[in-house]
Amino acid sequence: MIKGNLKGVFAAALTPLKADLTPDDQKLVSHGRWLLANGCDGLAILGTTGEANSFCLKERIRIIETMVEAGIPGKVLMPGTGCCSITDAVTLTQVAVRAGAGGVLMLPPFYYKNVSDQGLCDFFSNVIQQVADPRLKIYLYHFPQMSATPISLNLIEMLVKKYPDTVVGMKDSSGDFDNMKTAAKNFPGFAVFPGADDLLLPMLKEGGAGCITACANVASRQAGDVWRAFHDKKDATAAHAELVAVRKAFQKYPLSAALKAAMADITGDDSWLTVRPPLVTLDKAKQKQLFDELKAIGFALPKAA
Repeated sequence: MIKGNLKGVFAAALTPLKADLTPDDQKLVSHGRWLLANGCDGLAILGTTGEANSFCLKERIRIIETMVEAGIPGKVLMPGTGCCSITDAVTLTQVAVRAGAGGVLMLPPFYYKNVSDQGLCDFFSNVIQQVADPRLKIYLYHFPQMSATPISLNLIEMLVKKYPDTVVGMKDSSGDFDNMKTAAKNFPGFAVFPGADDLLLPMLKEGGAGCITACANVASRQAGDVWRAFHDKKDATAAHAELVAVRKAFQKYPLSAALKAAMADITGDDSWLTVRPPLVTLDKAKQKQLFDELKAIGFALPKAA
């Protein structure tokens, strides 16, 4: 039995921006509704794909509160609340819990490198103790290529032993399938979500909880087809192959910029192209190259209502 209430296909949701580079909260609400209506079981907002670490605490808080106030159920949200500061992580996590979030996705404090597992355990412990809310469910965010601060199996063991009802899962964006399998095997009920579409089906076969992926912003139907086929005990091979092909096309480019180019095409709204520096908008030549590659694999971008 997988711990927590979150499972299935989660989009690592993009964050649309206004011309002044501030988050367009209302457009994000519309995007979230569209994703939930088109194959997603939940929304991992304020993550890497969503450019969260380029936003200040005030912006991140407003996004969480706006989503819920607009009627998106808190129970389908997994906001990113990891910060380098314990105080900021506590504040943001408290906002998410009060909003009824089904769980939070928490990066380790990533500025200081080569810190010990004990130090990281102390960080998460302080956040949990200061939030002091039994509703809190933490999904650890393991993305060493970006954070340079890995979530080791030893650290997971320390945290699960100390907080078995609070630290309930992880998103593993390392691409290390053996690491994901080991986490699922060693910690029964621990909800392991791969961060790459090509590992969705392999990880489901190992007891995974679903996926949290960037490509679900545009390929949620394909990911949903894999999820449903697997749980209906049907052959998911063809659906998974289609999903993997889409992932391979997008991952040749900076993911947030490429996916925002796709959203601009889907919606007919070029404001979707905007990213916050230091990220750079995908230029027109690369946009055309991406769309040509998608056409070549037979993938048609969905159209927004």
